[in-house]
Amino acid sequence: AVANSLVAVQNGARQIECTINGIGERAGNASLEEIVMALKTRKDYFGIETQVRTEEIYRTSKLLSHITGVHVQPNKAIVGENAFAHEAGIHQDGVLKEKLTYEIMRPEDIGRAANKLVMGKHSGRRALAARLSELGFELDEGELGKAFKKFKDLADKKKDIFDEDLISIVKDEIAQVPETYALDYLHMVSGTGVIPSATVRLKKDDEVFQDSGVGDGPVDAVLNAIDAITGLKGRLQDYQLRAVTSGKDALGEVSVKVDFDGTVVPGKASSTDVVEASARAYLNALNRLLQSGGARRTQEVGP
Repeated sequence: AVANSLVAVQNGARQIECTINGIGERAGNASLEEIVMALKTRKDYFGIETQVRTEEIYRTSKLLSHITGVHVQPNKAIVGENAFAHEAGIHQDGVLKEKLTYEIMRPEDIGRAANKLVMGKHSGRRALAARLSELGFELDEGELGKAFKKFKDLADKKKDIFDEDLISIVKDEIAQVPETYALDYLHMVSGTGVIPSATVRLKKDDEVFQDSGVGDGPVDAVLNAIDAITGLKGRLQDYQLRAVTSGKDALGEVSVKVDFDGTVVPGKASSTDVVEASARAYLNALNRLLQSGGARRTQEVGP
């Protein structure tokens, strides 16, 4: 699709139907990022300019991936995590001597930061605001306060905070829905030869509700406990877990699609604890359902 579109431009076409990350109806869609960067890097050949702000490409790709739950493959051209990675010795040597040898465009051209390691637990509010601004996020005081609290909570759990961690924090705020139910406490027991069980405490307005559940694993047990509290029975249609960064203390991002009596709702959350992230993602979907009025509770909320 990309090659055909570029040939069409050579032959006079001045409008191309594109999609971000190739996401569109069915398959075989032309990726905007590939076409735009091809036209930009080979302007001398095509003789065409676009009005696309290319420095927004990477962040737009990440935002769409976060909202839709459709993750970008690491080897995806332009926006994939491996697009600017060099492992082979001869490649690394070539890049160190002259980047243009293997990189016909710079990471900065699409909005990717060259230095990923930015802050730690001693970093302050101003430093966070400055770094988020460099990443293209302008937050008001209220939004910055929420982001800073999440940043400090994360910094207490892991040593190094990467740009990807900051982006995940901000994206969680963007995709956040009003919390009818908020996670207050979570405890689980699991192991070999033990039936996984979990105790969950949720807040709803000024009330606190607690219940327990068992399941095939810790995540299943936690979700069953949530169902027992809310009176809504959800069935997971899709569950995806990915590490936002590398390392044992990496932030885990969970994406779910939950079927509530025929209504399928997406949810997403992140945490260094994958079970907690799973619970929050499930609650994110459940709260989204309740906000939309898509289902009625099947029973009264009990203690």
